[in-house]
Formats: sequence, structure tokens, C-alpha cells
Amino acid sequence: MQNVSTYKMKAAEVTDPFWQKYMEIVREEVIPYQWKALNDDVPDASPSHAIENFRIAAGEASGEFYGMVFQDSDVAKWLEAVAYSLENHPDPSLEETADEVIDLLEKAQGEDGYLNTYYTIKEPEKRWTNLRDNHELYCAGHLMEAAVAYYHATGKRKFLDIMSKYADYIDSVFGREGDKIPGYPGHQEIELALIRLYQATGKDKYLKLSQFFIEERGKTPHYFDIEKEARGDTSRFFWDNSYGYHQAHLPVTEQQSAVGHAVRAVYMYSAMADLAAITGSSELTDACKTLWKNVVQKQMYITAGIGSMEFGEAFSSDYDLPNDASYTETCASIGLVFWAKRMLGVEADAQYADVMERALYNGTISGMDLDGKRFFYVNPLEVTPEMSRRKDKRHIKPVRQKWFGCACCPPNLARLISSLGHYIYSQKNDIVYVHLYIGSKQQVDVQGQKVDIVQETNYPWDGEINLTVNPEQEEVFTLALRLPGWCNDASLTVNGEEIRQDAVLEKGYFYLRREWKRGDHVHLKLAMPIERIQAHPNVRENVGKIALQRGPLVYCVEEVDNGANLHNLFLPKNAKLSTSFDPDLLGGITVIHGEAERRDEASWGEDLYSNTHASTIPAPIKAIPYYSWCNREPGEMLVWMNETI
Repeated sequence: MQNVSTYKMKAAEVTDPFWQKYMEIVREEVIPYQWKALNDDVPDASPSHAIENFRIAAGEASGEFYGMVFQDSDVAKWLEAVAYSLENHPDPSLEETADEVIDLLEKAQGEDGYLNTYYTIKEPEKRWTNLRDNHELYCAGHLMEAAVAYYHATGKRKFLDIMSKYADYIDSVFGREGDKIPGYPGHQEIELALIRLYQATGKDKYLKLSQFFIEERGKTPHYFDIEKEARGDTSRFFWDNSYGYHQAHLPVTEQQSAVGHAVRAVYMYSAMADLAAITGSSELTDACKTLWKNVVQKQMYITAGIGSMEFGEAFSSDYDLPNDASYTETCASIGLVFWAKRMLGVEADAQYADVMERALYNGTISGMDLDGKRFFYVNPLEVTPEMSRRKDKRHIKPVRQKWFGCACCPPNLARLISSLGHYIYSQKNDIVYVHLYIGSKQQVDVQGQKVDIVQETNYPWDGEINLTVNPEQEEVFTLALRLPGWCNDASLTVNGEEIRQDAVLEKGYFYLRREWKRGDHVHLKLAMPIERIQAHPNVRENVGKIALQRGPLVYCVEEVDNGANLHNLFLPKNAKLSTSFDPDLLGGITVIHGEAERRDEASWGEDLYSNTHASTIPAPIKAIPYYSWCNREPGEMLVWMNETI
């Protein structure tokens, strides 16, 4: 079962109670808040100046460029989030604002198609002279993604035409022919964006340009050295002669392990997976699978956070997964979702959807307060607030921030949540896949007729999933439902008739092929016991520790519920654990309760070291979903707990 299309299908209408809240918060709070931030209208927050940069570039204002060289991308991601929000919930006023921004982009665009405020305002004579550091192609890619999303949401072509003009210009600049530049971006993004532009316009040259950027990477002599010498740059940075930071140390098909900046890596892997699915390249397919295996089996946190190292926001080495110094940028988990979705386009294997789900419910939404007004750039698995004073843990924030000078994560999270309807289902020929269990309505075209699918569930709080299939006429096709990797006990019925699972299970999907008629009902029940998860023995930080997981959710303990010094808690192996749903806590969550033991600090005395072991006392514990931590009183947080015999 290969090459599952994840693009042709329209977005599902999300009706899910859990995710509807998030989508509503993004629509009503995050998008307006980020619009204010882009316009420097958030008191006591880092200024953005991003919209003002476009006004200056368009000739509507005077002044100097302000912000990061990639400041344009914040506007692009905001526009993309708006597009997906309009797709879900039409809003004439918001659409009008977006149209005004698009008009501004058109005015800022050069006659040749070029569109980048940093170079237009600050260094107009230095275009394409520092591909390694200055994010021109990265910003272009984000604008392209936004344009495609806006076109699909509204049917309006202006933004798409603006970015097609820019892509045509870029295609005239880069390549192997004649005097074109044989370079590639330091921060990958345009590679996957060009593929989306190709799919929206049908122009093959965009696909070929994406292939060019992917295939040039890792060739010697390294282009970054060539351009550095050409501009007379004698400065030194940590990534000089460290091509792995940009995933340019080897040709992509020869790379065996994930190295370097984590977001750049997963964006590139996403493009590689798309190209593998479209072109059928076995080399790219094998490379994607090799890199996937390395990431998820050796370099991924239980929360689906990736990029453990603060230095370079990067992958470190296999099994190096510190909890209290982890970097795990929100954008990196978001990029992992992108990559997982695209791997499903290469092969229908539930392992990809499992990781996509893990990231969605844990490592991404942890990056935002439940009210959508504050954000984490970094998502640690252990926090002791006073330790953030240490230089080696300065990146660990005990509370979320209003905004960031480098504000890539908040708009990235907004566009992901708003686009959720594109991740639930996919289709290949007459097979309709259900990857995620999210209440929704989806219409698909199977052999020329429309089929409506309605999914109802209280996921992730319980594992009861009901699907109603409504074809226009009776039709034979296949409905494929994922069996999550965390589930060891499932039952499946169609119209009340039990299905023998081993007969229909392939690579983690139940394949139900039958003649479907209107009103057919599928019931999938996934057992959701509390699981004690252990880490691989080579993860040094977690030896003798366990994490609690229930269904797709990873849990943590917080100081507000369990007192300070969480490192003194020990959970006996035979401790009984139970759950209860609290509708008034943190927006309504299932809580895990249990009886642990705590080292009695009072019995220790004042000695720093002693040959007398501290006594223990009973200590009830209360664990909450990881995504919801830091929404009450600030304090300690812990995912991995000590375990005793």
C-alpha cells in the first residue's frame, strides 16, 4: 500500500471538542494577537516591525529595516494561518485585512519579481551573496506556502501570482546552466514550498527547482565556502567548516543520521519525502527512511521534541536526551509533523502517523498557553525555576513569554493548528485512510462519486471512535483505520459485526474493503490504560525512571499539585494508578492519581553528605497532560519520575 496522497483532498471540517477549542483560540486570540505583535502593538513585548518593513519596502513609509534578516517570514506564517482559519471559518473582516497585506506585498515586490524587505531596504546590491546566513530563500518559501494556502482557501489568485512571479525570478537565478548560481539555502524551506507551488500551478519548473536545491546540497567544493570567499568574508562562526549544521556535509541520499539545526533538517526531510512520493525515487525513499529511523529511535523525546542541544538549536548525538537542558524548539516538533505527514505520502505505515499524533498532542501545543497569549520557544521535560539562572540552562524559561525577537514559533504553531483538517485523512485511489482520531466531517471522491465520512470521538480522553460512512450510492472501496502503536487492545466492528483484526491489519492499518452503503457504521475501541514508559538503556538521564502515558498523551507532575523538590518523588512499581476527568481543571483534562513515596527532607538533617539514607513518607501524586503544564502557578515540572521496586 504505497504513495498515499495527502494533498488532493480538501480539509476536513473539525468538530472535535479538544481541537475545536484550540482552533477557536487561534482564530479569536492568537491571530489577532500576532497581528498586533507584527505591528508593534503589544506592550512590554519584543518589537517586530515586520509590517513596517514591508511599508518601507513598498515606499509607503520611510525608515530603516528592523529585526532579524528573516523577519518577513513572520508575516508569511501569519498569512498562512489566516488562510487556514478562513478555510475553517469565513471572516470577511479578517480576509479584508489579509488582502490589504497582500496588496502591500505586491507594492513591495520588484519589477523582476524579487520580494525581500531586508535586501530591498538595507542591502539592495547584495542579493544572493549570503545564502548560508541570510534566509532569502527561506523567506521566499514561507511566502510561497502562504500564497498556496490563501489561494485554496479563498480562490483568489493575486498572492499566488505574486509568488509565482517571484519563483520564476528565482528559477532564472539558480541552476547548473550558464551563469546561474549553483547554490542552495542555509535554512531549508523553499524546497517544500516549491513543491506546493508546483501542485497548485502545475508548473514543472518549480518541482525541478526544488530537486535542484536538494541535489546540490553536500556537493564539494561546498557552495557556502565559494560564496564566502566571493564576498570577502573573513569572519568566523561556529558553523564555518561544520557543514552538518546546514545538513550540507554529505549529499542528502548519503546522510545516515540527523545532524545540525533541527528545524532546517526536518524541513529538508519533508521536501525529500515529497519528492520521493512524486518522483518515485528509491534513493530518496531509502534516505528518508534511514533518517526517520535515526530520529525517532535515537534522537526524539517521548513528547516528540527533537533537537536536544541549545548550541545551534541542533541534534546532538544518539541517545543524548537531557531533560532539564533540552532545547526541543516548538518549531522542530511542528516540522516533525510536516515530515510525518509527507512520509505517509511515501508509504502507508502507521509509524509515521503515530509520531505525527505524538507531536500534535505533546511537543507542539505545549508551546502555547491554553489562552493563546503566551508562548514557549523551548519545551523542556524538567524545570526547576531557579536553575534557569545557570548559563547552560539560560534557554529554559519557567514561564511562557509574550513574544520573541526571533518569533518563528508562535505563527508556526498558529498555522499548524489552523491547518489540522489537512492531517486527519488521506486517499490513494479507492483507499481512504484515517490517520488521526479527531471528530470531523470529510467528503471524498471515490470512483466519481462523493462519500461523506463523519467521525465522532472524545479522543484523547477515551478511545471510543465512531465513523459513519455515507456514499451517494452503494460502492466498493476501502476504509483504512490506524491502530495506534501505543494501543495493545482494540476491537473493531462494522454495523455491529466484529471484524477479525489479524485478517485486515497491514503496517498498522485496518483495511476494511466492502460495498459501503449509506449509514454504515464503524466502531473502533482502543483501550487506554495508564502506561509506565521506560527509555532505552542508553538514555543515561532516564535510567531508573519512568514516564506516564495514557493514549497519545504524555503526563507530567507539577509543583502546584505535588509540592516542591519533585526529584524526591519515587513511584513504586506496584503503586496503583487511577484516572478521573476534571472538567474544571485546565480546560477539562483526565488526571492521573497515584500513591508515591517522597524522601523525607526533614529527616535528613543539615549535613550535605551522609552515610545515613533518608527515610521516605507516603506522597499522593497528581499528574496532568504535559501540554497543559505552566498554566497555573509557576513552579517545578517533571516528566521522568524515579521508580522504586
